[in-house]
Amino acid sequence: MQEERKKLAKKAWKIEEYNRGMKQFCGVERCQERRNTVRRAYILMGLRTFLRFKFQRIKTGIKWFETKLSITRNAASQ
Repeated sequence: MQEERKKLAKKAWKIEEYNRGMKQFCGVERCQERRNTVRRAYILMGLRTFLRFKFQRIKTGIKWFETKLSITRNAASQ
């Protein structure tokens, strides 16, 4: 029973991490559009951004904030 709780807690933490990443790094909660199609597109682009952040973070082994900062710096310099 204790092992099952630990597994569920680990899964719950991954879900929390996903939600935090979508909010903090992709700005999904800032969408003010009322039309469903535009809101859906905004959320999907946020999800795409999140997945790219996640991939970059896994590839480089650096933290969320550092990943976002490096991408932002690179885009600003170009």
